[in-house]
Amino acid sequence: MDLLDFLISPAMAQAAGQPQPSPWSLPIMLVVFFAVFYFFIIRPQSKRAKEHKAMLQAISKGDEVVTAGGLVGRVDEIGEAFIGVEIASNVKVKVQKHAITAVLPKGTLKSA
Repeated sequence: MDLLDFLISPAMAQAAGQPQPSPWSLPIMLVVFFAVFYFFIIRPQSKRAKEHKAMLQAISKGDEVVTAGGLVGRVDEIGEAFIGVEIASNVKVKVQKHAITAVLPKGTLKSA
């Protein structure tokens, strides 16, 4: 074993002669990662947000709705940011518009 083998291992010296990986591999991997992230996370979330916004704009008086807290009732009044929901006869609550999670088919409350 001479002094050069002590400073640089033979395995490192052999690896130096091998071809280097492509400089394009990292940018291609980043583009693929961003594309997967976009199609599996960003795009579906924006689609759900658009559908929720359209649902809120289509709510009218008399619709039966479910809130995020699980309350089920009939829309009694509609304001700019709040909706009045009648959850039982003469029991009305005000909830924020964005707390409405679903509009139920007509007659759902009567069948329950």
